[in-house]
Formats: sequence, structure tokens, C-alpha cells
Amino acid sequence: MTSRPNSYTTPLSSRIVRIGLVGRRETPDLEGVLRRVRSFGEAHGISLLLEEDLRKEGFRDIPPLPDPPTDVDLLLTLGGDGTLLRGVRRAIGQGIPVLGVNLGRLGFLTSLGPGDLEVGLERILAGEALVDERFTLAGRVVHSDGSEGRRLWALNDLVLHKGGVARVVRLDLEVGRGSGREEIGSFSGDGLIVSTPTGSTAYSLSAGGPIVSPSTECIAVTPISPHTMAMRPLVLPDDVLLTIQAVDRCEELVVTADGQLGVPLAPGDRVRVEKGTEQVLLVRFPGQTFFDTLRRVLNWAV
Repeated sequence: MTSRPNSYTTPLSSRIVRIGLVGRRETPDLEGVLRRVRSFGEAHGISLLLEEDLRKEGFRDIPPLPDPPTDVDLLLTLGGDGTLLRGVRRAIGQGIPVLGVNLGRLGFLTSLGPGDLEVGLERILAGEALVDERFTLAGRVVHSDGSEGRRLWALNDLVLHKGGVARVVRLDLEVGRGSGREEIGSFSGDGLIVSTPTGSTAYSLSAGGPIVSPSTECIAVTPISPHTMAMRPLVLPDDVLLTIQAVDRCEELVVTADGQLGVPLAPGDRVRVEKGTEQVLLVRFPGQTFFDTLRRVLNWAV
């Protein structure tokens, strides 16, 4: 387990010409925030592209945001962490920095409140913003006959759990590739969370997992309600390949990526998880640090 070099954080280019906007229509105050962003764009010569679902009456003049959102310099997500994760899923692989404006409840990954919107955008144009490079997880479903199935990726976590009726599932874990594979062990419980450092403060934390600084290179493995006192969260180096498989024939087993996408698993399927090749670029401002956010948002050590 290591820490990344200083290149983990870099200045955000102040050249912002086109901004993409992502949000949920049901979010309170969304229309007012959209009007403010539109006014800011008009005053600063910035073009806006709006997620199609938001282009209702009053915003039809804003062109639709393509998927993936090519040719934008910044993606603005208007909502909570779930909206930011959805925006990130649209921007993955495009090298587009993502700035979250918190219109939700928690907003751990967001960097602006609605009251700071214009000031934050002005700071971006003045070159006063930073970009954190967050690594992702890559998952692959492997069927019982050895053929490869669905590919998944996640900024926060990949979660194996039961769908439908609440029942425990017995999971077998191993690490390594080829002849170097090694069994970690097996346990019975409600499921398993495999998280990045970014996701360590999400579902993994609520399940008793460790808090990991996002500049640390590691993968956290957290059991969900294990039916044994011997199974505890595990921190692995980021270069491992983790394989997870249900020991018993198990119906309605699902793997979920960032709580956004669920893929059902057939009996005998395995899930392989490793560090992804894609990075996510999250925008923040000087003075906003990981530990400051822990104290302010989660009341950690306060």
C-alpha cells in the first residue's frame, strides 16, 4: 500500500469554453440553479450543454449534452453524490474534470454548495481550482464455462449482494493470477463490498470498513454483516486481482457498480476485480482537503 506522488493533484486549466450539466429533475431548487448557471455562461461567453431530461420548458434553448459528453471542458453535476457518480459514469474515459454542486443531503464528493456557485465558477476561470485524479475499479463477470461476461467499472465500489429475499450467501475469495492464485478464505454474510479509497467513505464505511485517504493506492474489501467474528475488513495492494464466487448454488445474486448499475449473476459465475485503467478527475478548491471534509461532513473526530 503506497501513496501517490504529487501528480495526484494538478491545477485545473482556466480555459473553460463549454460546460456540460447533469442533474435530476426532482431535485429541489434545480431550476433556479440552472438559471444561475445560464446567466453566468452568458456573462462570460461560456456555452452550455444540458442533459436531455432537463431540457424542459424554459431550458429548450440550451443544446443537449451528448453521451458521452465530448467537447466539453467541465462537467457540472447538480445534486448529491449519486448525481455526481452518474455524471462521472458519463464522462469516464473522456478526460473531463467533474465538479459537483451539492443540492442533496450529504455531498461528500461535491465541492460547492448552491450559495457558492458563481464564486466557485469565477475561481475556476481565474485558475484557482485543482483536480484530484481518483482511480477506479474494473470488474469482469466470468461465467461457469470460462467465457467472459459483463464488464463493469466503479469510482466508489463494486458490491456483491443478494437480490429479492433476504438470505445469507457464502462467498469464496482469492487473489492472484494463473498459478499464483491464493485463497483468502470464505465467509457467510449478506454480501461483500470492494471499494476504492474514494469509496471508503461510502457504503464500505457504513458496513464497518476502513477510512482510506484517496491518495493511497489500495483496494478495501469489506464484508456485509458477516456471520462470523473472524471475518474483518481487508486492505489489499492496488495491483492485485481479486476473484469472488458464491460457494453454494445461489439464485438472485447481483453485482452492483456505484449503486448505479446492477448485473445479475448466474449460478457458477465469478467476479474478478482489479484496479481500472481509467481515472476520474474531481474538481476541488484550495483549502478543501480530505480530512477537512471528513470533519465537516461526517463529523469525524469532532
